[in-house]
Amino acid sequence: MEYGGTHEAMAPLWKIIVVASIAAGVQFGWALQLSLLTPYIQQLGVPHMWASFIWLCGPLSGLLVQPIVGYFSDRTKSRFGRRRPFIITGATFVAIAVFLIGFAADLGHMAGDRLDKEMKPRAVSIFVVGFWILDVANNMLQGPCRALLADLSASDHKRMRIANAFYSFFMAVGNVLGFAVGSISNLYKLLPFTATIACNVYCANLKSCFLIDIVFLAVVTISVVTTVKEVTHPSQKELANGEPEPMTPFGKDVTSAFQNLSKPMWLLYIVTALNWVAWFPFILYDTDWMGLEVYGGKAQGTKVERRLYDLGVHAGSLGLMFNSVVLGFGSLVVEPLGKMVGGVKRWWAIVNFILAIGLVCTVPVTKMAKAYRAAHGLVPPPANIKGGALGIFSVLGIPLSVTYSIPFALASIYSSSAGAGQGLSLGVLNMAIVVPQMIVSVVSGRLDEAFGGGNLPAFIMGAIAAVISSLMALFVLPNPPSQDSLPVLMAGGGH
Repeated sequence: MEYGGTHEAMAPLWKIIVVASIAAGVQFGWALQLSLLTPYIQQLGVPHMWASFIWLCGPLSGLLVQPIVGYFSDRTKSRFGRRRPFIITGATFVAIAVFLIGFAADLGHMAGDRLDKEMKPRAVSIFVVGFWILDVANNMLQGPCRALLADLSASDHKRMRIANAFYSFFMAVGNVLGFAVGSISNLYKLLPFTATIACNVYCANLKSCFLIDIVFLAVVTISVVTTVKEVTHPSQKELANGEPEPMTPFGKDVTSAFQNLSKPMWLLYIVTALNWVAWFPFILYDTDWMGLEVYGGKAQGTKVERRLYDLGVHAGSLGLMFNSVVLGFGSLVVEPLGKMVGGVKRWWAIVNFILAIGLVCTVPVTKMAKAYRAAHGLVPPPANIKGGALGIFSVLGIPLSVTYSIPFALASIYSSSAGAGQGLSLGVLNMAIVVPQMIVSVVSGRLDEAFGGGNLPAFIMGAIAAVISSLMALFVLPNPPSQDSLPVLMAGGGH
């Protein structure tokens, strides 16, 4: 790799694998966050329609933190390296955030929340602070980890493809572990101290999950920072005469990055944004859909309703684990399948139709579950209804594997030089993901409330966006210059 005019030999493969493994620790936490936190915040008393606003932190932190961290990690001058200080800081803040989230109910009770009241304002405040810190810390971790992989690859394209493939693999590992742990309904028995007077079984399970996450992330982070040494490098590029080049201001670098975007890149951003408008309703509310509409439970209801909701959420976590398994295998065959159907953008269009169909299929599954409860009372759904719901989770792993790969691969072909560092460029690309999340977080809760308080309206909105994204990918997005030379970039989307 190049550091101020010097060249570093390519790192051995084992170092790249060690760095890529941190994706498992990050994704473990993301999986728990996606599967368990929306139901948890409702148990603390936040209404369903307002729960979506809590998720605004993810896109806001992605919009601000990733470009800023990327910018400074490109330029940091430290004897510990460019990326490792940010990785250590991010992991530390993840641990702090996870503690606040897991112990929010206990801390809120200690601060004066009453157990006989549905709304726990102090616990909610602690949860929100922890939740926002968690999103900021996760965004602080992801960019430098990917950038460090590129540094260790020494600009060798083959090694970079291998590095990103390992990163994608460990993302799938983290997802599977997180969703598997989240689906265990009696995990708290391994750590019995987690169950308290203010923290019920669901809360204790969540607390146990996050304590395991702290240990897991600490292990992989310590492995990275102790075994992989970065070369100390100047914070500024050097000119031919050896003098440092003046540092470009952050705002000017961002402006330059946008000014140099080509028309194909802008179109790619639009298609990607629509694609994520389709994804985020399901990503944010999939386990809530299982608990509320498939199982017929309520986060704030009778004892039977709360138990059904808890069972549904854990079944949703199992579905997300199946989704991650399909995602992992699907990521390995994106390029050959793209060639089979006549190009990767055509494959992207096809799977977006699959995404739309999957989202629409939540309607008949919900109707069947409602009809079954009308006939049999408040009982868990039968195997065929539960299997249909889990089938939706599984099938959606196919379009998700494309969403996590093709847009980034096309970006590498379309993009022109923006005069900015790698970290900042990744942050700019991430805006096409985080802006849709902000839109969905604001709109979906109100939309669902307007149509009866369920999740189906947001899912249908997502299906419509998926169809539009599919048509634009097929008819508007330009063909890449050479699809045969398409790099297989297995980068994940922004959480």
